[in-house]
Amino acid sequence: MKKKAFSSVMTLALAGGLILGGCSSSTGSSGDEKASSGDKTVVKMMHLWPEGSSNAQYTIVDDIINAYEKEHPDVDIQTEILGNEQYKEKIKVLSASNELPDVGITWAAGYMKPFVDGKMFAPLDDIAKEDNFVAGTLDAFSVDEKPYAVPLELNITPVYYNKEIFKKYNLEAPKTYDEFLNVVETLADNGVTPITLGNKDRWTGSMWYMYLADRIGGPEALNNAINRSGSFEDPALVQAAEEIEKLVKMDAFVKGYNGLSNDEAKGYFMNEQAAMYLMATWELPNYTTTPDVSQEFKDKVGYFKFPTYEGGKGDIDSYVGGPGVGLFVSEQSKVKDEAKEFVSYLVEEWGKRSVVDAGVIPATVVDTSNGELHPMYIDILNDLGNASNLTLYADVQMSAGVADVHLNQIQALFGGQTTPEKFAKTQEEALAAEK
Repeated sequence: MKKKAFSSVMTLALAGGLILGGCSSSTGSSGDEKASSGDKTVVKMMHLWPEGSSNAQYTIVDDIINAYEKEHPDVDIQTEILGNEQYKEKIKVLSASNELPDVGITWAAGYMKPFVDGKMFAPLDDIAKEDNFVAGTLDAFSVDEKPYAVPLELNITPVYYNKEIFKKYNLEAPKTYDEFLNVVETLADNGVTPITLGNKDRWTGSMWYMYLADRIGGPEALNNAINRSGSFEDPALVQAAEEIEKLVKMDAFVKGYNGLSNDEAKGYFMNEQAAMYLMATWELPNYTTTPDVSQEFKDKVGYFKFPTYEGGKGDIDSYVGGPGVGLFVSEQSKVKDEAKEFVSYLVEEWGKRSVVDAGVIPATVVDTSNGELHPMYIDILNDLGNASNLTLYADVQMSAGVADVHLNQIQALFGGQTTPEKFAKTQEEALAAEK
């Protein structure tokens, strides 16, 4: 396996729209004296996989907790479960009052670093072994070469497409950007929505921009602009914005995309009202293993790598992606040792079960010889193994303030409310102001 080249800024994204859903709960926080439930030690955990919207992940975690409690009858794992956005808001509140749960979910460095700087997350170098994880993933959750969380997921972002729609119009999965534009034009001319996009969430549009920036300028163009060894006014980054503008003018995207959430937009692909959908591999269960989706639809779905751009510096094996969420242990936990032992167990069991049971690619190394794996998973895992680069989602490579500027500019660009030049200039000014 090639060692993946990660951005030096090392963060994760999509936090803003990874999973949406309601909440269920059963616990408080861990700021009390060492808790006990009868003769049991209580370890309090918060996660973001509600049973309704993320059933597969919820079930895996629930089963792992039950198994752990059977093996450790003196431990009681109590969970509080929130949807993605509610989770992020509650973590803010709990961190401000120094009452984080014993175990919780975090995103990587850009999101995580303020918690580490505030001494809220415990170092996990005593339980995290680098050889157990895909190269580079543990680095994403490390500060000064010490891990403060352990990763659960790893994602790359392909373009999913409806093979039946493509066949109807004699189209093939494009390998070059010119071929891709021909697909868009052919579909639009025949009254078919080429691409569904829920850009109300903004990070969704950012991924389209990131891929164009990568294919035109190579991965270093965007990374250098963010880490300040380059500029956001790099011609390649302006040209990427021009290509977005061109796609908008071609009616490439579903009507009303700037007012649609990602979940709403996804429905257009699932209902066969749009031919393509660019999204990370956490969507794979919908096209492979989820029982709620018909096999007839699953059989129609394929994927392709984001095409190469003629004269561009990027290659087809470079991906927008990176580590997903990880697990932290609160530095202030009164049951820190028990929490670490549980986290170590959960990560190991998640790695064994997540692909087959939930269709989620873990950050731990996966044996693709497993006969139970769906062929699409094997293809994706092999693609991941051959990746030349993983560029982490741009919005969380940035500080919160600059990320907001970036996401607002993405929405403005897709909405025709800014020019490519102003799009780049505004972001450059925001980044430079923090230098």
